[in-house]
Amino acid sequence: NDFQVPLLEQVVTIAFDPKHADRSKANELLVTMKEHPEMWRRADAILESSNDPMTRYFGLQILEHTISTRWNILPSEQREGIRNYVVGKIISLSSDEQTSRDNSSKQFLNRSNLVLVQILKRDWPHNWPSFIPDIVGSSKVSESLCENNMKILKLLSEEIFDYSKESMTAAKVKTLKDTLNEEFSQVFELCRFILDNSRKVSLVNSTLMTLQRFLTWIPLVYIFQTPLLPTLIEKFFPVAAFRVTTTDCMIEVASLPASEIPDGWHGELQKMLVLFVQQLTNIMPANSDIAQAYENGTEEDCNFVQRLALFLVTFLKAHWKLFDKSGIPELEKTLMNSLFYLLRISVVQEEEIFKTCLEFWHFFTQQLYDADSEFRSSAGLKLGGFSPGVQKPGNILYCDVLHQLRHVMIDHMAKPEEVI
Repeated sequence: NDFQVPLLEQVVTIAFDPKHADRSKANELLVTMKEHPEMWRRADAILESSNDPMTRYFGLQILEHTISTRWNILPSEQREGIRNYVVGKIISLSSDEQTSRDNSSKQFLNRSNLVLVQILKRDWPHNWPSFIPDIVGSSKVSESLCENNMKILKLLSEEIFDYSKESMTAAKVKTLKDTLNEEFSQVFELCRFILDNSRKVSLVNSTLMTLQRFLTWIPLVYIFQTPLLPTLIEKFFPVAAFRVTTTDCMIEVASLPASEIPDGWHGELQKMLVLFVQQLTNIMPANSDIAQAYENGTEEDCNFVQRLALFLVTFLKAHWKLFDKSGIPELEKTLMNSLFYLLRISVVQEEEIFKTCLEFWHFFTQQLYDADSEFRSSAGLKLGGFSPGVQKPGNILYCDVLHQLRHVMIDHMAKPEEVI
C-alpha cells in the first residue's frame, strides 16, 4: 500500500511525548518498523516528504540500521541506489547556504554525514574506488560543499584510526589505512589549497579541525618537509578566530612519539617552538597576567589558555633535550620564555589547567635533579655545596624559574586545618 508519511509523523510525535498514554506503544511500533527488512525502501519517501525533524531523523535511523545489519546481503544495485541517494542528499543540503543558518538542517546534515561514513566503511575502497577523487573534485564546486566534505573526511579519519577496533576487522582497518595513506596526497593538496586561498572563516576552521585528526597518522614528510607548520604558526595562529584550532594542530604534532621522528628533522622541531613562542609573544607578552585574562576572558580565551598549557607541556616533555643546554642563545631564550609562560599559566584558578602544568613541573624538576646528581657524582662532590674552581652545572640557569615555581607550589598547597 502507499506509505502515509503524515501517519508516521503522528506516531513519532506520540513516541516523543513523555505524557502521552500511548507513548510506549508508539515506540514499539517504531522499533518494529525500523527492523523490518524492507523498511529501507520507505526511507526516501520519509526524508523527502516529511517536514518534521524527528521523523526525518527516524528516516536516517532506518538507513543506518539497514547499513549496519543488512548491507552485505543487499544486491549491488540496491546498495548503489542507497549510496547515490545519500550522496545526493548531502550535496543538496551542503550546497544550500540556508543549511548553515538553520540548526535543524545542520543537525540533519551532520547525521547524513555519519550515514555516508558507515557506507564508506563497508564499500571503500573495493566497491567505491573513486571516493577520494570524487570528494576532492566536488570540493571545488562551492565553499559550503567543500566545508562539509572536510567534515566527512574528519569523520572518516576518526572512524578508521580512533574507533575502528569496535566495528571493523583488523584486515579491513589495515586496508582502509593503507588506502587513505596512498591517496592522502590529493587530500593534503586540497587542505593546502583551502588554507592558502579561502577567506571563509568556517571553512578554514573545518579544514584545521580535519587536519588535526590527520596529523596523528599522516606520513611525517607532510609535516616536516612542507610549509605546513610555518603556515599554521605564522598565518593562522595570530588570528583570534583560528587560534584554538591551530593550537590543537600544534598539540598533535607535539604528541608525535619522539622516538619516531628522525634526527634529521629535529631542527624542524626546534624551529617550530621558536616560531610559536615568537608569535605567542606578539599575541600575549611574556609578562601578561594570564590568570586575570583567563578570569575575565571569553570562553574562547579560556579554551586557548587550556590548549596553550597542553601544547607547551606536551612539547617540552617530548623534546626537552633539543633545548636544554643546547648552547644556542635563540633556543635557550625560547625555552626560558616557554617556562615563564607555563609559570603564569600555573597561577590560573582552574584545577585541570594546574594539573596539566603540575605534570610538567614534576618532569622539569626531575630532569634538574638527575642532572645535578650526575654532575656531583662525576665531580666527586657531596651534596651541600661546590668546591672552589669546580664549574657549576647548567641548572643554575633555571634559578629564577625555580624561585617563582616555589611560590606557585606553596600558593597551591592544601592548607592544614589548624592554619585555617
